[in-house]
Amino acid sequence: MSDARPAPGTEMVFQWRKWDGSPHWRHECVYLGADEWGDWIGQPVGWHSVRPGAEFHAGGPNVTLVPPSGDHALTVNRRHRRGMRIYIDLGWDIHWSDDPLLATGIDMDLDVVRVEGARGTWVDDRDEWAEHSARYGYPADVMAHLEGLALDLEERVRAQIAPFDDATADPWLDRLEALGLAPRLNS
Repeated sequence: MSDARPAPGTEMVFQWRKWDGSPHWRHECVYLGADEWGDWIGQPVGWHSVRPGAEFHAGGPNVTLVPPSGDHALTVNRRHRRGMRIYIDLGWDIHWSDDPLLATGIDMDLDVVRVEGARGTWVDDRDEWAEHSARYGYPADVMAHLEGLALDLEERVRAQIAPFDDATADPWLDRLEALGLAPRLNS
């Protein structure tokens, strides 16, 4: 694990894997900077995300907070086509690699989602959590921590407590858009 970070505006990758080491989502991103909550990375409109069996290009700008705890990553969207404002990936060992252009972590299935409108906020992928905990043999202490964290994050998102509110990420979204990075529809 490294304390080195790229210069703000530098292109980088956020690479997720599963508990067994198999590849999961790979996001093309740009480093934006850090604040009291942790490091912020952004994905401009049209930048690529891919995993085995799926891929997409960002339809709207989004920023992801990588907090020092290493157990979740908060993504905040602007102008998401389905109204998804917040998506928190619960994870394990989320950190910067020895290469400052690569952040990595283990995706632990559970997610906290907030969609604008009637659907609101919920913990998602409990079925995947149950299936993968059996398949991969998640340790009991890891499971207990993440199950408690999912409920805590759900409450904090509902209450819009910073950084899970509508204001904390907006300056980072503004900073991302001010970079004027072109879409990458052929990545």
